[in-house]
Parts: sequence; C-alpha cells; structure tokens
Amino acid sequence: MSLATARALRHNMTEAERRLWRRLRMRELSGFKFRRQRPMGNYVVDFVCLDRRLIIEVDGGQHAEQVDRDERRSAWLASRGFRVLRFWNNEVFEHLDVVCEVILQALEREESGPPS
Repeated sequence: MSLATARALRHNMTEAERRLWRRLRMRELSGFKFRRQRPMGNYVVDFVCLDRRLIIEVDGGQHAEQVDRDERRSAWLASRGFRVLRFWNNEVFEHLDVVCEVILQALEREESGPPS
C-alpha cells in the first residue's frame, strides 16, 4: 500500500478508530507507542505498536462479509511476527475501557516474555 493511501486513511478515520486513537496516541496507554494507518506490505493496518509487534484492527459491519480476506491478511501479518487483535466498532463505542484493557494485557504479556 502506498504512503499516500495511508495518509488519506489517517484523514478519514472512522469514528470508532478516532475514539480508540484518542486513547492510544501520545503513549497514553502505559507508555506504549502506537502508529495509526500504517502501511505494511499490501495492507494498511489501523494501529500498530512496533515495539511489541501488536496490530489493532477496528472492524465495521463490512468485515462480516470479508472474513476470508481478513483471515488472509492476519495470516500474512502473523507470518511476519505480528499479533493481530480485532475489535468491532460497537465494542469500541460501548466498552472502550475493556478494549483498552485487553490491548494493555496483550502488550504486557509480550513484554514479560515466554514463561521460563
């Protein structure tokens, strides 16, 4: 995906993406740095914490009809060492604190490393 496409997506984020971005930006989630609308291969991911190799996707109703495409995308990202968390728009609207807690747990789980 081109940088121009990613830049355009940054300017046209969905309301759910904007709400979550307000919580992720400026290291407000326990100091972890996120980037938004980041090109990765042929894709643009909604949010990524490069340090923890964690991608956050916020899906609207159209994703219910493109499950296979999303699975291929997630598999490609996983093959490059990224974990993908997906949330529906309504989860962000109705349970933003829970969504942030799930994200934080995923970040901290990676930080602690594998059990010895």
